[in-house]
Amino acid sequence: MIGRRWYVPWLFLAPALLVTALMTWGPLANTGVLAFTDAQALGGGQFTGRANFTRLADDTEFFRALGNTALYLVVVVPALVLLPLLLAQLVHAKLPGIGAFRAVFYTPVIASMVVVGLIWSWLLSSDGLVNAVLVKLRVVAEPLPFLTDATLLLFSCMLVTVWKGLGYYMVIYLAALSNVPNELYEAARVDGAGAVRRFRSVTVPTVRPTMLLVGTLAAISATKVFAEIYVMSSGTAGPGGQAKSIVYYIREVGLGVDGEIGYASAMSLTLFVGTLGLSVLALVLRRRSERNEA
Repeated sequence: MIGRRWYVPWLFLAPALLVTALMTWGPLANTGVLAFTDAQALGGGQFTGRANFTRLADDTEFFRALGNTALYLVVVVPALVLLPLLLAQLVHAKLPGIGAFRAVFYTPVIASMVVVGLIWSWLLSSDGLVNAVLVKLRVVAEPLPFLTDATLLLFSCMLVTVWKGLGYYMVIYLAALSNVPNELYEAARVDGAGAVRRFRSVTVPTVRPTMLLVGTLAAISATKVFAEIYVMSSGTAGPGGQAKSIVYYIREVGLGVDGEIGYASAMSLTLFVGTLGLSVLALVLRRRSERNEA
C-alpha cells in the first residue's frame, strides 16, 4: 500500500517546488544563458561567447565595486559573528523582564531596510543628531560628511547592516546557548575561571558550529548589499559612485540607460559563483571542525 503511494509526498511538495522553479531555478538558468549574449533591455540577445567575461576582466569600475564588497565582508562578517554572540550571552540569563530586552534588540530585524536607511540618513546627515552631538561635545570642529564622503558612507552603511542584523543572529545564538550544558559552566567556576575565561573556554568551543553558520549567512548577505548604499546615498553611491557594491553596479548596468542585460547577467553569474564558493568553504570548515571535535 505504501509503495503505491510513493507520489503522495511529492504532491505536497509540488506547489513549493513549482514556485521555486519559477522564481529561482528558471531565472538562474536564464541568467546563465544571457551572460553569453549581448542582450539589452529593448532587444538583442545574439550569442557572443565569453566576450562579456573578457570585458569584465578589464572593467575597473567592476573591480572597484568588488573591492568595496570585499571590504564589506572583512568588516561586517566578523562583527556579525562576535557581537550577536556577546549580546546573546548578555540576554541569555533568566531574569525578570529579560524578554522585553530581547524584543527591543530584535525590533530592527523586522523593520524594512528602506525605513532603517532613511532613519540613519537623518541621524548621520550634516545637520543630524550624531553630528550635532559630536560638535556639541567638541569631538569634531565641524559636521562629518558621513553620507557624502565615499569612505565614510561605506562604513556608515556597514554600521547600519550590523545594527540591523544583531537581533537576527542573536536569536540563532540564543538557540545554541540553550544547548550548552550548565555543568560545563559550573565546572569552570569550580576551577576558578572568570567570566571571560568561561566565555573563551566553554561558550566559544561549544557554539563554534553556530559561529560558522552565522559567518556564512552574514557573508552571503554582505555580498548582496544594495539597499543600505542606495537609500543612504540617495541613489548616488557617493561622489562619482565610489561606494558602489557589486549588486549596486549590476543593477546600474542592467537597468541603466543602455540596459546591458547580457553584461549584467555575466556579473551576476560571477557573483553567484563567488557566493557559492564561500558557502562551500564554510561547509568544508564546518566538517573539519566537527571532525576535530570528534
